[in-house]
Amino acid sequence: MVQVVSASHLYVRVGRDDMNRCRSVFHTPYSLRRLCCRSRHDGTLDKQLTQLARPKLLINELGYLPFEANAAHLFFQLVSRRYEKGSILITSNRSVGEWGGVFRDPVVATAILDRLLHHSAALSIRGDSYRLREKRRSGLLQKAGPTLENTETNAQ
Repeated sequence: MVQVVSASHLYVRVGRDDMNRCRSVFHTPYSLRRLCCRSRHDGTLDKQLTQLARPKLLINELGYLPFEANAAHLFFQLVSRRYEKGSILITSNRSVGEWGGVFRDPVVATAILDRLLHHSAALSIRGDSYRLREKRRSGLLQKAGPTLENTETNAQ
């Protein structure tokens, strides 16, 4: 039996298994950006990037919020440091074709993707998220997709 899970569930499961072996580092995209930006401002960026390059697996989620220009460059530096040295598991609600918008710079997005996709396996999970699927099963959302009207109506 095959069970389809959401990217978030996959992210958590792989991370939890790996953390039990003391090998992963989790970061939300916002916390990773904040950490790198803060360390750049206080002069410890090189040390921080070195620390983030050490674990066997770095887990991050991106695409929900666009990167600021400086944060995109910092993320590129992190990916470059980890390239061929440590794994990165990234979940995203955006296709790789949309990453130019996520990073607000198609050149930076291409450079990041070049390194990420070189020795990788990419999984594309299509369909409703687990949360939306459950709402639809319970009749709280229409099959066509959630709209602001559906969400507001059903929330009352």
